[in-house]
Parts: sequence; C-alpha cells; structure tokens
Amino acid sequence: MAKTIMIVDDEEDIKTTVSAILKKQGYKVITASNADDCLKKLPKQKVDLILMDIMMPGMPVKKAIEKIKDTKVAYLSVVRVGDAEKEELMKNKNIVDFIQKPFDIDDLIRRVKKFVG
Repeated sequence: MAKTIMIVDDEEDIKTTVSAILKKQGYKVITASNADDCLKKLPKQKVDLILMDIMMPGMPVKKAIEKIKDTKVAYLSVVRVGDAEKEELMKNKNIVDFIQKPFDIDDLIRRVKKFVG
C-alpha cells in the first residue's frame, strides 16, 4: 500500500512541484495550504509524513506541531536558519528533518524514503 505524504505550504507552485515528484515515486499525496488546514485534514486520514513549510500565514507552525501526534514532520524552509534555531525547532519528537528550499529533487526523494520507505 502506498505511503501517504501531506505537503503543507502556502505557495501553490511548491505544493504542485513536490506533489508531482512524490506521486511519480508512488506516494499518495495530500496537500494543505497552512497549519490550520493541515490540522483539519489530519484526523480524516492516516498520514505517514508531513512536509511542512516553516513560515505560513495563520496559526504559527510551532503551535501546530505541538498538536500533531504520532506523525513524522519534516520542515521545508526557504529561510536560512542558524544552528541554534534549527536545534530549537528540532526538539519536538515528531520533527525528523529540516529541508532547505530550494532543494535538490534527488535529495528530497532520498530524505522522504529514509522516513517512510
């Protein structure tokens, strides 16, 4: 059975591109446009990994992460983050990775496979 990945990003082009890449790899993809949308959709289906933009309008991502239980989350960030801030962001046990945008497609696929197979 295909693993399900949720892409949470307020940029339509990122959602479209990442969806296409992951679908081509055989993953089922769900998208959400912000943290609120993510939290609304999560209870409705089993998600194996969430790729979440770190800066979006609406609910702060940090607050949303606290509400996500038993689902791995990898941050997607266009913002350069220092080591100390990255360490702080990675403290939540659900956070498994920090992927810098723009990302290399092969690297993104490799990282996703590392966490969901």
